[in-house]
Amino acid sequence: MWYSCNAMPNVRDRKLVLYTLIVSAGFGVAKFTGVLDDFIVARIFGAGRELDAYYAAFGLPDLLFTLIAGGALAAAFIPVFTGYLASGDRAGAWKLASAVINLAFLVTLAASLVAALLAPWLVRRLVAPGFEPDQQVLTANLMRIILISTAIFSVSGIVMSALQAHQHFILPALAPVMYNLGIISGALFLARPLGVYGLGIGVVAGAVLHLLIQIPGLIRFGARWTPHIPLADAGLRRVLILLAPRILGLGVVQLSMLITNNLASQLAAGSVTNLALAWRLMQVPETLIATAIGTAVFPTLSELATQKQYTELRSLIRKALGIIVLFNLPAAIALIILGPLLAGLAFGAANAGTVAWALQFYALGLVGHSALEVAARAFYAQQDTLTPLLAAAGAMVIAIAASLIFMRFLSYGGLALGNAIGFTVESGALILLLELRLRRKNG
Repeated sequence: MWYSCNAMPNVRDRKLVLYTLIVSAGFGVAKFTGVLDDFIVARIFGAGRELDAYYAAFGLPDLLFTLIAGGALAAAFIPVFTGYLASGDRAGAWKLASAVINLAFLVTLAASLVAALLAPWLVRRLVAPGFEPDQQVLTANLMRIILISTAIFSVSGIVMSALQAHQHFILPALAPVMYNLGIISGALFLARPLGVYGLGIGVVAGAVLHLLIQIPGLIRFGARWTPHIPLADAGLRRVLILLAPRILGLGVVQLSMLITNNLASQLAAGSVTNLALAWRLMQVPETLIATAIGTAVFPTLSELATQKQYTELRSLIRKALGIIVLFNLPAAIALIILGPLLAGLAFGAANAGTVAWALQFYALGLVGHSALEVAARAFYAQQDTLTPLLAAAGAMVIAIAASLIFMRFLSYGGLALGNAIGFTVESGALILLLELRLRRKNG
């Protein structure tokens, strides 16, 4: 059968287990500080208009980063960068990394400037049309501050991918911790004099720390930065070719999230915040298990696909998916049963019931979300970014349709349920396609 939890006896598999544990531990600390961040912010501001504006302000900056220099570029960059390393061309690898960093930063900076100029219109028409006018102004101002961090992350995200391609996961796993510490500092030290704007400044400080913590890794691996963008370079062209479908795929996901916020802003006050807090809590087991596994195996998946070792590739995918289901299915059940208790512990008793309402519906899609961490990367490793795009587009249509139906009866809980349905369908489709493709390649 497709899912398998066979033992991992060989050296490569033992190393992957170690890498996964390292990444999971780092992510665990990051998630703890992230939940602590949410707890502190919720205690200081409470679920209301200011915090709704703060969370809504992340929508467009997150979209820009994801499309230009985040997960989209990592999926296209790591397989090509790993190819250079596998052939022993380290100079070519860092030349490619420099070109990608330079191009991503310039594009992100330009897009951020345009978004900052159009922020009031974007908030009014796209991000949060259901907000009151003064709340829309606050959201636009916060968005402008947060966009600064987006430009910084355009560099830091690629640095993270380069280190992971070297099978170095410690500093990249610690980077999100530093980001959260920046936000916590903004909440503790700047919220009183600056209000919710202090959180925005904390976001920018966290982005700077996210980049700085990874600099020692670049030094260790002999990174060389050059100020050029050789558009004729074959490696850069290959990254850009792979990037286009991945950008569209992640754009579909982010668009779905923006639509969810749009719909939530038209419901009772606090709906956007409750969805955001529930989403973050649901992602704890996903990140600790599935994202850690996906991150650790991605460079190896890319290497096996490049070398056309499809039997080993299929075996590794099976093991990864099997472990994900084994651990995250019980986690989903626990979130559903213990939702109010967990939400209360994380965000305070005052927010327990409202956050748990969304959390329990999100949890129905936890296994689907988690399986996607490996299933999608298995396609990217084979330098196929088109198939996941088509799956994501179909899933978005299903998710939005389900959200529109269920929000009538379940309020913002219906939006969480629509999300769960869409992602479960997407991961199931990709796993089925992987099975068919690898069977064919194995003869």
